[in-house]
Amino acid sequence: MANVRRISQIVFILLFFYLLVQTQYQGRDEIGYPVRLFLDLDPLFAGLLLLSSFSFKPILLLSLITVGVSLILGRFFCGWVCPFGTLHNAARELARRPRKLEHGLYARTQAWKYAVLVGVVVSGVFSMSVLGVMDPLSLTVRSISLGIGPSLELIVRAAFDGLYAHGPGWLTAASEPAYNFLKDHVLAFSQPRFLQGAFVGLIFIGLLALNAAKSRFWCRYVCPLGALLGVLSKPALLRLGLVGQCDRCGKCVLSCPTGASPALADGWRKAECIYCWNCVEACPTNALAFTFATPRAKDGRVDLSRRNFVWSLGAGLVAVPLVRVSPSLSRPNPRLIRPPGARPEKEFLERCVKCSECMRVCLTNGLQPTLAEAGLEGMWSPMLVPRIGYCEYSCTLCGQVCPTGAIEKLDLDTKRKTVIGLAFIDKNRCLPHAMNVNCAVCEEQCPTPKKAIVFKDTESVDANGNKFTLKLPYVVPELCIGCGICENKCPVVDEPAIYVTNLNESRSPSRSLLLAPKSTP
Repeated sequence: MANVRRISQIVFILLFFYLLVQTQYQGRDEIGYPVRLFLDLDPLFAGLLLLSSFSFKPILLLSLITVGVSLILGRFFCGWVCPFGTLHNAARELARRPRKLEHGLYARTQAWKYAVLVGVVVSGVFSMSVLGVMDPLSLTVRSISLGIGPSLELIVRAAFDGLYAHGPGWLTAASEPAYNFLKDHVLAFSQPRFLQGAFVGLIFIGLLALNAAKSRFWCRYVCPLGALLGVLSKPALLRLGLVGQCDRCGKCVLSCPTGASPALADGWRKAECIYCWNCVEACPTNALAFTFATPRAKDGRVDLSRRNFVWSLGAGLVAVPLVRVSPSLSRPNPRLIRPPGARPEKEFLERCVKCSECMRVCLTNGLQPTLAEAGLEGMWSPMLVPRIGYCEYSCTLCGQVCPTGAIEKLDLDTKRKTVIGLAFIDKNRCLPHAMNVNCAVCEEQCPTPKKAIVFKDTESVDANGNKFTLKLPYVVPELCIGCGICENKCPVVDEPAIYVTNLNESRSPSRSLLLAPKSTP
């Protein structure tokens, strides 16, 4: 069964990476089924979405599959399906540290993850979702999308570019078809670059590196999803039993990656066991086996003391007002431009789990993770940074991949009429206004059917005293949708002469610049 489990892990990790590759621009405004399949299977994700936003998407009913399996087979998901768990197994093997007997025995500090779960649930009750930071599936998608994936792409592109420029002809002839295949089916439309990509990636690598200290450190001490599945496993019928003569060699304990204490004399911990079958495989006398039997009360016990429960409950209650004292909700950062279809900010933050799928799928790389722009509660949520990339006029992909509806799925016509901001011209930097030089880049790039940037003709004189018609650009607020292409393409390359803020956005009528109702472009 251990080999069957390894095959299952390989299949699911390959499926995870396949869906992750599919969750990017494919040359058309359509995504099949993105990597959110794994999020849809996450019962903690579904439950916290219901608690924080009082909404539930039918697709999240898939999480009931995980619940059902856990009620019968225990923490099966952690050991057989979870991609983060599989990566921890791989890191554990790479660490090659000597395994000690105590590593396979339960430690009371492993109850910390239940305290984390209580804190996450409490914050969800008060409509503050911190799940995206702590959920292992969201964390894995975010880390690979923003940090690890772009880094690997950069290495691949640099390697093939080096072969093309400096390699021998026969090697170039062989490498180019491979590179074309990767560009068509694996690599992003263009090299992705993300703010905080290194930071997010290093956190992920650090979590995997902790396996050098204790195998599956995250799963043992931190993971709130693992804690929830441990609680659900209490009535599970599949349990570890003694079917032969045990010589107390300790090999089963040495092989246990999660401290489930498989040596029955020490008390097997069903809530910690991920059913990896390592202990059964390691037993030299074949004394251990998993069988279906009536669960015992002590199997599923959770060592969360009353004091720790009160502390975690209090931490969750205190965290809500502490996080929300930020002025970002009452007076948003003007450069916090949310993607089209984003719900009003409070509801958006209640739903957004910072999975980064919208950022990954953005074909211009314009959607970037926030740091402090949306306050601590909104950290790593998406914002449009026009200087990096604009919102493509004919693209609706971000709404298609959002797993929670924080970004609503819009049809193309509605998306084109959705206002996410308003452009302003800095006359001190604009070439026609400041330098007496005609420039039409912003007007030419404006995608709205009736241009939101128009010219006012005025007569001017050049340095030689010759008269000419100077075209002074200005923005028509009623027509601007805030897509940011004007800022992105502005030829003033350091600080653009035209910039976009979130003023006038459709989702916040109170932030309208115009006294009269906004007309659609």
